[in-house]
Amino acid sequence: MLNWLGRFNICCFLDNHQYSLPPHRHDCMAAAGQVSVMHGSDRSVLEGIEQFNAQHSDWIFGHLGYDLKNEIEDLQSTHQDPIGFPDAFLFVPEYVLILEEGSVSIGSLQPDHETVFNEISSADPVVFSGNRVDVKQRLSRYEYIDTIKRLQRHIHRGDCYEINFCQEFFAENARIDPAATYQALALLSPNPFSVFYRWGSRYLLCASPERFMTRLGNRLLSQPIKGTITRDLEDPVRDLALMNELKLSLKDKTENVMIVDLVRNDLSRVCREGTVEVEEIFGIYAFPQVYQMVSTVSGELKADTGLVDIIRACFPMGSMTGAPKRKVMELIERYEKTKRGIFSGSVGYITPGKDFDFNVVIRSIMYNEADHYLQFMAGSGITASSDPEKEYEECMLKASAIRKTLVKEV
Repeated sequence: MLNWLGRFNICCFLDNHQYSLPPHRHDCMAAAGQVSVMHGSDRSVLEGIEQFNAQHSDWIFGHLGYDLKNEIEDLQSTHQDPIGFPDAFLFVPEYVLILEEGSVSIGSLQPDHETVFNEISSADPVVFSGNRVDVKQRLSRYEYIDTIKRLQRHIHRGDCYEINFCQEFFAENARIDPAATYQALALLSPNPFSVFYRWGSRYLLCASPERFMTRLGNRLLSQPIKGTITRDLEDPVRDLALMNELKLSLKDKTENVMIVDLVRNDLSRVCREGTVEVEEIFGIYAFPQVYQMVSTVSGELKADTGLVDIIRACFPMGSMTGAPKRKVMELIERYEKTKRGIFSGSVGYITPGKDFDFNVVIRSIMYNEADHYLQFMAGSGITASSDPEKEYEECMLKASAIRKTLVKEV
């Protein structure tokens, strides 16, 4: 499927790697080609999203960029953006493929379903021949730790309670095979909200473990992740001890519950009074590289609540901002050095019945093939009790799988 998608200038490939994180939707989906598109990078993006969603009773795929915040909260972003994804892009695809265990469904506007199936079946597999990318850090270890201390001073003054701070890792004159590199990343770090996404010469190669928001009828559900610890797959006893360390971590629970409260508040703006509930708090989930602390918050939507109402109330996701949201987004702009763009935004789909499922864009490579510029970003949530040295180590841990993919030789 990845090889077949390579012929399309716009495509989206979603793979949950057979995780059963509820609510489970589909094992694997792909959308290719475009019948109609919505492209937005100005102050009327939300209006464009609303109109496009209303006009099309079909599958819609695409992304919401982090800097939609500028329209939602009247903020601004002045940092460089070397990748260049728009603030939002939605498209009605020419083809939709849904892969489940033992079956594949092909949706097409033309009577060519069998042809598509044969093309995919006969396509050569994507082959990863290795990368030798010279990755640099935007901040030194000292600069990163010093920034964490500065942010903690804001917390101690009462400016905020928690803030998500990230740094950029980048490479200039980078040349990679996007599909093969995505596959290598997915094999090294398979996660339930993985994405291969192409918009012209821009690519997103995403190994995200986190769901932003899903809608099932009148039910809205979010699953923020806060709390990370490395795994030791070679020593099961130590691996279990690390899991229990995360499970009992006061720092991680404090961080997680702050975001859960923020999500509850966001959902209460669009959900019926008394229906917002925390279905699971501090759940510990195993992923290939790390254990993560995941909570689940849900609610029943008010009547006539649309997609843009939900975006205005809940975007960007609290796990990638902090609390209170507007203030920490101002601080993120002040202390980070690169525009986030599609990073800490969201990629997903809307069904013909207007349900949807969107991820959180983290653990991702962003690549501008035309300019040969590659970047990825990593960071963590900072609280008053954070240890700056350990926050730096967590940042580097999250970046490790991507680093391995970009410097690997086969």
